[in-house]
Amino acid sequence: MSAHSPRVVLVEDEESVRRAVARALEREGIVVTTFSDYPDSDALLATGPDLAVLDVMLPNGDGFELARTLRAARDVPIVFLTARDAVEDRLDGFALGADDYLVKPFALEELLARVRAVLRRTGRLGAAIEAGDVVVDEQAGVAARRGSPLELTPTELRLLAYLVRRRGFTLSKHQLLTQVWGYDAYDPNVVEVHISALRRKLEARGPRIIHTVRGLGYRLDPR
Repeated sequence: MSAHSPRVVLVEDEESVRRAVARALEREGIVVTTFSDYPDSDALLATGPDLAVLDVMLPNGDGFELARTLRAARDVPIVFLTARDAVEDRLDGFALGADDYLVKPFALEELLARVRAVLRRTGRLGAAIEAGDVVVDEQAGVAARRGSPLELTPTELRLLAYLVRRRGFTLSKHQLLTQVWGYDAYDPNVVEVHISALRRKLEARGPRIIHTVRGLGYRLDPR
């Protein structure tokens, strides 16, 4: 299995937001092209986007109009970012065929989760993701290390996939509960139990790659 890197085009005029979102997406292994204002449609399409993240309020145009232009030329999933939180604005966005709509300010983790969900739902997320000698295919429900299959439960598979996507970063139990289990109402000890089980299965195929960062959480460092 080989990894595929989805392409996302980001149109956002606020530099701090644009840079933060781009960095977050790139850490997920996504190829990002950014524009700070209303781009020429040919330049936008030339990026070959698998998904467009569009600010609604642009200094030289309207994100809704940009979405119309983009959709007329190519079937590209769209996620809107906007400070306009009126119900009418949201309905306008969804009427244009938006796949999701986030109101500023938003949490980067939530944006990443929604982008992954849209890419997965529309078949644009590469099936396999890799970190060192570990390969995970969430769509097929399989994982392997050093070419040997890993017998994982569905939860362990989701947990490993998230750790692989965020490899090199220390992830708190709260983050893991939110991103893997869907919310953080569970007892944090459930994370320890699943990390322990996942470690045993991974370490049967090679050295430890999931490390405990005392007081902070867990980090996957691929070899």
